Amino acid sequence: MQLFTGVLPAVRRMKDFEKALTSHHEYIIILESRLVQLKSMIDYSHRANKKVLVHFDLIQGLKADEYGVEFLYREMKPDGILTTRGNVIAAAKKHQLLAIQRVFVLDSAALEQSVKLIQRFEPDYVEILPGLLPEVVKEIADGIEIPVIAGGLIKEVDDVTKALDAGAVAVSTSSRKLWNKE
Repeated sequence: MQLFTGVLPAVRRMKDFEKALTSHHEYIIILESRLVQLKSMIDYSHRANKKVLVHFDLIQGLKADEYGVEFLYREMKPDGILTTRGNVIAAAKKHQLLAIQRVFVLDSAALEQSVKLIQRFEPDYVEILPGLLPEVVKEIADGIEIPVIAGGLIKEVDDVTKALDAGAVAVSTSSRKLWNKE
């Protein structure tokens, strides 16, 4: 598995999608879409030599089960998925898709539960949200052997620097001004 680093552009709107396609980044994340639009977005991305990570939970019309993952894999052909759901992580790995488990760190109980899920499903990457908590990013990065991505509420260059310094291998952000940050 190739390790990506730096900033990962996360796309919410079509004009952001167009901007991400012209960026120098190898990977882009499609955060939100309707199922009917997704295949053309992935195809356009691949033609622009971009690898696509799809936020599985936010695709309207896609069911979060093994059959939904199989459909996505066979018909849409993304390079990987992001999800909060362990069953989707397991199904993605079965189909050799890059599997990124998103975890929301709301309090110490959520952190503890997230670490258990990470250990159980063994995703390829873990995305910590919000990414503005460098102490938590460091704690998780030091406590697991899976690469960590910081995401959520990352809006300034300093946020990127702090997350990377804390042990994140990459930062996902929908803030276009940060897409040129290395």
